[in-house]
Amino acid sequence: MAAVDIRDNLLGISWVDSSWIPILNSGSVLDYFSERSNPFYDRTCNNEVVKMQRLTLEHLNQMVGVEYILLHAQEPILFIIRKQQRQSPTQVIPLADYYIIAGVIYQAPDLGSVINSRVNSFSFYKLTAVHGIQSAFDEAMSYCRYHPSKGYWWHFKDHEEQDKVKPKTKRKEEPSSIFQRQRVDALLLDLRQKFPPRFVQQKSGEKPVPVDQTKKEAEPIPETVKSEEKETTKNIQQTVSTKGPPEKRMRLQ
Repeated sequence: MAAVDIRDNLLGISWVDSSWIPILNSGSVLDYFSERSNPFYDRTCNNEVVKMQRLTLEHLNQMVGVEYILLHAQEPILFIIRKQQRQSPTQVIPLADYYIIAGVIYQAPDLGSVINSRVNSFSFYKLTAVHGIQSAFDEAMSYCRYHPSKGYWWHFKDHEEQDKVKPKTKRKEEPSSIFQRQRVDALLLDLRQKFPPRFVQQKSGEKPVPVDQTKKEAEPIPETVKSEEKETTKNIQQTVSTKGPPEKRMRLQ
């Protein structure tokens, strides 16, 4: 069962033999890859047949089946080995690629594995993000309140505790500013000029009187005005005649 698990999860493992690292080159890298303890090597391949018969690697072109070739070499750090299915001397089907970096062998992931990994990681982060947003909305909705007379408002538990601790103080009504008073007086004066009143109540408790009637009573008769002016002039002259000449005062030398 352990061998089956390793075969199924080759993308997540690596293999290395430190005794081969000093002598790795283009000629010995396939022998290093064909070690029996290497989990990436298939012992039923054509390379194993050629090795047992002590033939050269050129004979692989004349065989049919699975084989391993050296695809790229950048000594002494990087080697790329390809596993392929040979169907004819000129036709092969790539199966997998393996890269060796500083003696450590890894299997290169195929395109399907890369896309599947990205999709899984994206779906995981997407689900976690959606769950976090949903929980935030649920918590926010738990604090929301509504009443037909007040409308919507937020009701938090912290505010309840603070309201219990703090003493209730009466809010003082702020007096109106000078700008507000002047503005209101100007508006009232403008309205009075546009729409003058028709009735006036001179004293509290009396019936309102039309404005035209009050104007007539307020206008004085010209003859009476002249007689009043004459009487005032006579009174002034009498007061002046009753007074004697001014007294003489001694001058101080």
